[in-house]
Amino acid sequence: MSAEIAVEAAQSAVQATSNTNMVVGLTIALGSLAPAAAIGLIVSKALEAIGRNPEAASKVQTVMILGVAFAEAIAIYSLVVALILKFV
Repeated sequence: MSAEIAVEAAQSAVQATSNTNMVVGLTIALGSLAPAAAIGLIVSKALEAIGRNPEAASKVQTVMILGVAFAEAIAIYSLVVALILKFV
């Protein structure tokens, strides 16, 4: 009787681990899609602006780096949430 309970508990633990891994994977995947697209758009528009007005390259570059850093912070938040889900 106790062996059956132990087997059932082990199977449910494996299922819970599998579900947790799926949730963690989806969290980091979906949480990094928007920042990746945002970074691509930011850099694209910055290069377009520098191409139109090369004299303003230093100002545009500064703003671009700030925008990329803020977009990347969103991906880092997603990573933190995924790690919390995985280990807590």
